[in-house]
Amino acid sequence: MAESVSVVFKLYCLMVMTLVAAAYTVVLRYTRTVQSELYFSTTAVCLTEIIKLLLSLGMLTRETGGLVRCKGVVLEQVFNPVDLLKLSVPSVVYAIQNNMAFLALSNLDAAVYQVTYQLKIPCTALCTVLMLNRSLSRMQWISVFMLCLGVILVQWKPAELSKVQVEQNPIVGFMAIAIAVLCSGFAGVYFEKVLKSSETSLWVRNIQMYLSGIVITLLGVFMTDGAQVMEKGFFFGYTAWVCVVIFLASVGGLYTSVVVKYTDNIMKGFSAAAAIVLSTIASVTLFGLQITLTFSSGALLVCVSIYLYGLPKQDTSTLSKASSANNASKEKLISV
Repeated sequence: MAESVSVVFKLYCLMVMTLVAAAYTVVLRYTRTVQSELYFSTTAVCLTEIIKLLLSLGMLTRETGGLVRCKGVVLEQVFNPVDLLKLSVPSVVYAIQNNMAFLALSNLDAAVYQVTYQLKIPCTALCTVLMLNRSLSRMQWISVFMLCLGVILVQWKPAELSKVQVEQNPIVGFMAIAIAVLCSGFAGVYFEKVLKSSETSLWVRNIQMYLSGIVITLLGVFMTDGAQVMEKGFFFGYTAWVCVVIFLASVGGLYTSVVVKYTDNIMKGFSAAAAIVLSTIASVTLFGLQITLTFSSGALLVCVSIYLYGLPKQDTSTLSKASSANNASKEKLISV
């Protein structure tokens, strides 16, 4: 019975992660290209950090068993100057990444964005090798090159979008995605390294990161859009769909940690592939995306590469031991 519940829970995690990833890109694309009055993306990123902080406080309260204990943990562990400074690094990088996502989806279709964003896999792999001293299997390296080829095909000749009301620059969009990918790879591995260097709770680390993130994104609001925000207001251009974008970004950020804990790489790969398919279907319906042969081939290559990358490594030590044992038994038979 426990096993069936575990399978159901994993399927639930897979479904939610897929829907959140696909919905976020499509709805964000809609709010940046179809709405007449554009909201300030910097304020949306700032609000996302605030909501993540509140959600993390709620999870820490649940983990510690009540508000009183949660308050004690916050006072004792969260406001550590060294840790706050350490967690400010991924805060800055994630703030840049989130703003680049808004810029990319203002210039690229949701399906193209979803496929191209999978370049975060080789970027994360490279950061893992350099920062955590891990190794990749031959199959994983092959899948990385296959993924890069797929992204090149997707970007080869972008189709005209008939239902988009704003001027777009695919080069700017691709540059923004490239920066977002680099930020995602570095920040994810850096945060993992910080998490595994101590026994501190995940939610405490999240709170430390989001506190720094709020300060950093507020600075970004006033440095980038300060004059316009003072003139038009912090919530200028906000609609129900913009609120959905902020909600999806907040929940998606926290839900990723749950998915990493309870599922495996193969399921995450299937989720990413399913999100690409859903984004493509939505783009055809909502934005008039024309599916070309190069786009289809590239998207298929990306989906296959994600699956191959998530395959478990073969234990070479076990194989070598088995090979040695076989050789020894053969020698024994020959001697007899």
